[in-house]
Amino acid sequence: MKEQTLMVSEVQQLTRTTAALRLTGDCSEIQAPGQFINIKVPGTFLRRPISIWQYDRNSLRILFKIVGEGTDILAHLTGGTELDVLMPLGNGFDVSRCPDKTLLVGGGIGMPPMYALAEALTARGIKPFVILGFNTRNDILPYDDFRALGVEPIIATADGSFGEKGLVTDIMDRLSYDYVCCCGPKAMLRAVYDHSKAGQFSFEERMGCGFGACMGCSIRTKNGIKRICKDGPVLDYNEIIWQQEGENL
Repeated sequence: MKEQTLMVSEVQQLTRTTAALRLTGDCSEIQAPGQFINIKVPGTFLRRPISIWQYDRNSLRILFKIVGEGTDILAHLTGGTELDVLMPLGNGFDVSRCPDKTLLVGGGIGMPPMYALAEALTARGIKPFVILGFNTRNDILPYDDFRALGVEPIIATADGSFGEKGLVTDIMDRLSYDYVCCCGPKAMLRAVYDHSKAGQFSFEERMGCGFGACMGCSIRTKNGIKRICKDGPVLDYNEIIWQQEGENL
């Protein structure tokens, strides 16, 4: 991890509540899909942790929901703006553990890391199954990049307004897969976990520092207490303990 300056080279308003930024600079230290960056937002105190959507050695893209002052500021930045960024953070998906019949499941804003993982898998000659779940058609994020990889994602909406009606687990029941990689809301992660026997799961937790100093995003696992920002956000299926909301460590 290091603190460095990246420059905004592109800003896109994708939907009423989502936006994307392309940031240019030295991105050569990004090691795995599922890692994230922590941005110092101009005019605010706390940094914002955001998953990496796409990356190469000289640039990265992030896709995020506009949910408050900080993300609203990010969505309205202009090209040429310089940002103070901590990166890369966290442990991402271990691509070497994914077999040929790997299923990727992304829920809502959990989709971006799934694209980065799909790109890494196809580079290794693995064509994954992909399911993307959203509440309604208005929540759907751009998924054409999957098609550019030769992967046709199955889209599910809870209200049936686009794609298949229902939950991602409804689709999982009719697919043949050996391994699951997943990112999304905790309720979805738990449901996908219950339909799986092996895999890697990326957790979303509130973070203070973003690099393991404050312990604010710690959770209990079968291998002891782990910090989502540093030891995660990706955890192995076999180490996950599902805790009740508000349960003490």
